[in-house]
Formats: sequence, C-alpha cells, structure tokens
Amino acid sequence: MHKELRVAAYAVCVRDGQVLLARWVAGDGTKRWTLPGGGMDHGEDPYDTVIREVDEETGYTVEPTALLGVHSVLRRYPRKLGKVADFHGLRIVYEGLITAGTLRHEQDGSTDMAAWHALDAVADLPRVELVDVGLRLWRERPPQGHVDKGLSFPER
Repeated sequence: MHKELRVAAYAVCVRDGQVLLARWVAGDGTKRWTLPGGGMDHGEDPYDTVIREVDEETGYTVEPTALLGVHSVLRRYPRKLGKVADFHGLRIVYEGLITAGTLRHEQDGSTDMAAWHALDAVADLPRVELVDVGLRLWRERPPQGHVDKGLSFPER
C-alpha cells in the first residue's frame, strides 16, 4: 500500500455571524463546502500557506490571528491499477481576519466558488468534516489545540 502525507493550512474566518467557505470539487464532480486553505508547497511555512491559499480561493487577504489547532485524518483511497493509498492528512487550522480584497471565485483550482454562510446554517450545507472541526476549534479554543478523535462529524 502506498503511503501519502499531505500537510495543509486552513483559515476559520468569521465576521458578522457568518463563516467564509470555499466549495471543493472532488474528482468525481461532487461539490462540498470546506474551509479556505490547502496544501503546503515544499519549504513553505504553514502561516504563509494559509495566506496564499485564502487569497487563491476567495480573493481575500487574510491575517492569521491565532493558531486554533491541528487535526489529523487517516483515510484509504483507491488509486490507479487497483492500488490503494494510505492517506494521512495533517491540517493546521488558524483563525483568520479578512483585511483586504474582494470576494471572487478561484479559477482553475480545486474549488469553484467562495461564499459567506450564516453560522447557524452550516449544519444544513453539504460539507467536509473539516468545516465542523474548524468551527469546533474556533468555538471551544481547546488549550492543547486538539479535538477528541472519538467524536464523529457528519460529512454531508
């Protein structure tokens, strides 16, 4: 089994009771909302990654104001020729303050739309688990920056 590690940085940007989300398009065309952010380039600092990724996906300049936590996920994915990848995702989650820019959608990337959503409406959105993890880190601010792996987060 092929092992894959992906380190990524994301931002939880909340203002006026709304959270900024980007709509991720999976390889099969499925679309679900996620936190703006994404994978680190080799040699890149995660702080710089989240700034770059938020700009790419939303058009906004973000200032990371707090490190909320780190979330780890393990999954197995099918790959070409019947192979399976053992995927480990390490997600660094920041609180972000929008300081400039105009909302726009990403061009030729992994997301096709960015939008603000009312916090109380997020539960009804088709979303990836990272949205729930990030909002929980933002609300609870656990001192160790970690949420219990025993809890399940609905993926819709």
